[in-house]
Amino acid sequence: MTQKTLITGAKLVNEGRMFDADLLIDGERIERIDSGITPQEGMRVVDAQGKWLMPGMIDDQVHFREPGLTQKGDLRSESRAAVAGGTTSFMDMPNVNPATVTRPVMADKYTLAAGRCHANYAFYFGATNDNLEEIKRLQPNEACGIKAFMGASTGNLLVDDEQALHGLFREAPLLVVTHCEDSPMIWANERAMRDTYGDAVPIEKHPEIRGADTCLKSSSYAIGLAREYDARLHVLHLTTADEMAQFTAGPLDDKRITAEVCIHHLWFDASDYAALGTRIKCNPAIKYESDRAALRQALLDGRLDVIATDHAPHLLSEKERHYFAAPAGMPLTQHALVAALELTQTLGVDASFIVEKLAHAPARLFGIPERGYLREGYYADLVLVDPHNPWTATDANSLAKCGWTPFVGVEFGHRVAATYVNGQLAFDGENVTDVAHGQPLACDTTR
Repeated sequence: MTQKTLITGAKLVNEGRMFDADLLIDGERIERIDSGITPQEGMRVVDAQGKWLMPGMIDDQVHFREPGLTQKGDLRSESRAAVAGGTTSFMDMPNVNPATVTRPVMADKYTLAAGRCHANYAFYFGATNDNLEEIKRLQPNEACGIKAFMGASTGNLLVDDEQALHGLFREAPLLVVTHCEDSPMIWANERAMRDTYGDAVPIEKHPEIRGADTCLKSSSYAIGLAREYDARLHVLHLTTADEMAQFTAGPLDDKRITAEVCIHHLWFDASDYAALGTRIKCNPAIKYESDRAALRQALLDGRLDVIATDHAPHLLSEKERHYFAAPAGMPLTQHALVAALELTQTLGVDASFIVEKLAHAPARLFGIPERGYLREGYYADLVLVDPHNPWTATDANSLAKCGWTPFVGVEFGHRVAATYVNGQLAFDGENVTDVAHGQPLACDTTR
């Protein structure tokens, strides 16, 4: 018989409301949500003392680097950082080594994850110019979606063949998710910058090299293909004001084409390159204050449906190289939830709005049953947040394997006090527990 856990005195943040209630966990599930639940003998009782209790973040875009790139991060290390940041489920990308572009390699990745992930997990299947037949054989729970890099990438994961792209959108049995930048335009911009600067291109030129026109051309092409073939499309990490006109406001459940924004594009703008340099080099690039303002407005009016991280760790020694040699990407999963909560005052919303974008919406978009909400009978994937406990992010207190953070020196007013995954304590506010409680996610993103 499992020990029940009673969380008392919390302010629950769920489904557009913030309200006082207790929550009882039995095994993996939420048994009861009510006021004044009476503790019973043998229960573990947690006095939340007014802290906020919310569903854990479901991060629909991470790069945890396993297999093949584990000097940067791995499923265990990055999922530890995730639960310390209040993320209870993640969806990992296919650009690893070997790339996740065949069903046997996908099966091997799930085997690697078993018993090692501190958060729940799902994996994307990668599209290439020549693996359409393999894609057509995918089953609903085999992948959370099909990732198409319609922009500069590595290896054979750049899908730039027009016939292959039409085939993908016509035949894909699952949700297609896209990285949208136009590679020929980027390469031309890079050549022009090299002609002027050689290798010593200033990082401040990154949002010019990967400018709004490179993003708009690619995302509009993807949206056109999705409409032509009535495919489900989720456009990842949008960055520009120009692209926002392509997306519609309104309820997520009414959409075939949805949009994601990442926490770093909501937080930083081009003025931050001066202080942070290549630490914040990422693709698509962090752009200008006007773009950031447009993203924030689109988030508020419902054109942007989901907040994610695009957590992509690299060694700091790699990031400190010159512009062309410094890889794009940064560790974000430990700080995403608290950073999003910090933005509530700026956005003029309360925490329930953030929970919709971080937990409720991803659960619905990816067809994840019985997760993403505080509901009786649902899995107890929970995060307890202290909204009045300031702390400063440093490289030293960052848990990502790469050992640094782009948020270095930022004081957050919100702190993750505890994270529960499948009803089990995964993070106690100071330490991640030794046992990994993550399970494979059941996702259904069929057309």
